[in-house]
Amino acid sequence: MTDRLPVHLRDSSDIVLSVQHLTVTFAAGKKTVQAVSDVSFDVARGETLGLVGESGCGKSTVGRAIMQLPPPSSGQVLFKGRDLTRLSGEALRQTRTGLQMIFQDPISSLNPRRKVRDIIAEGLRIWQRPGVDARVREVMEAVGLDPDTAADRRPHQFSGGQCQRICIARSLALDPDVLICDEPVSALDVSVQAQILNLLEDMKQRYQLTMIFVAHNLAVVKNISDRVAVMYLGRLCEIGEVERIYARPVHPYTRALLASIPDVGVTDSANSLPLLQGDLPSPANPPSGCRFRTRCPYASERCATEEPVMRAVEDGQGTDHFVACHHPCLD
Repeated sequence: MTDRLPVHLRDSSDIVLSVQHLTVTFAAGKKTVQAVSDVSFDVARGETLGLVGESGCGKSTVGRAIMQLPPPSSGQVLFKGRDLTRLSGEALRQTRTGLQMIFQDPISSLNPRRKVRDIIAEGLRIWQRPGVDARVREVMEAVGLDPDTAADRRPHQFSGGQCQRICIARSLALDPDVLICDEPVSALDVSVQAQILNLLEDMKQRYQLTMIFVAHNLAVVKNISDRVAVMYLGRLCEIGEVERIYARPVHPYTRALLASIPDVGVTDSANSLPLLQGDLPSPANPPSGCRFRTRCPYASERCATEEPVMRAVEDGQGTDHFVACHHPCLD
C-alpha cells in the first residue's frame, strides 16, 4: 500500500465519499484473512456506484467497513471531507447519521418484537428530531406503505418485499446523504426485485441520495448504476462508467463475469470468452502477484511475480475507465 492517491480517484468538489487504500483483515485461528486489500474508489454527489463480484470477493465487507461496522484495519473513509476512521464516540455517531445502510436480508434486520412505526422512528427519537410521527408517516408513504394499516403491525406480518420497504423507510428517516445497499434484492423473489429497484431509483431522486449498490447480479447493477467497480478476492480490478464497462470490458475477470450472464448487452468479443473455471482461491492464502492469475487464460510469469496496479484504459474513448491488469483485453 502507498500513501499516494490512486490514479482513478477524481479531484472534484462534488465527491461525497472517498475510500482510500481500504484494508480489512480478520483473524481466523492462527491465520490472518485479508478480506479487503487496498481498495480505493470515490462517489460523486447524486451518483450510484455499483460494486460487483463473486460471493466472497469482499464487496459486502467494504460496505460495512465504510460504516465502521467494524472499522477497517487501515485506510481512510472520507465522508464530506471528514475521515470516519479517525472519529470515535459521539463524533462518529453524529457524523454517521449521514450514511445509512440497507442489509441483504430484510426480515432478519428488523426487530421482530417492535411495531413498524417504532422501527422507523428509532433513529429520530435517539437524535431527538422534531416531528417524529409526521416524518414516519412521510417516509412510509414514500416507500408505498399505508401508515394507517401498517404502522402498528410487526415485521412477521409482512412479506419479504414489504419488509425491505420498511428497511428503506428506516434508512431514509434521518435524511442521509449516502445510502449503502448491500444486495438489497438478492433475498427477494424475482417478481419483487424490479419493484424494489424502481423504488430505490425513485427515492434517490426524491431525497437526492448518493448510493453504493453492492450486488453479484450484473444485470441488476447495469440498470441502477452510473459507474461500476469490479472486485475479485478483496481487490479492485476494473472501474468506470457503466456503459463503457458493459460495452467493452477490458479485465479478463470482468469479461468472464459478463459472458456468464445472458442478455446484458455486452459485445460479441466478451461473449466469446470461456466462462470462469475453478473456484475462488482462499483469502487466507491468496495467489501471489495478480490474484486472478490462477483462473485467467492470459496469465504469464509476470502475473505471478508482480501485482498489477490501476491504470487508465488507453482506447481513445475518454479517461473514466481504469483497469488493474498486466494483459488487458484492448483488441
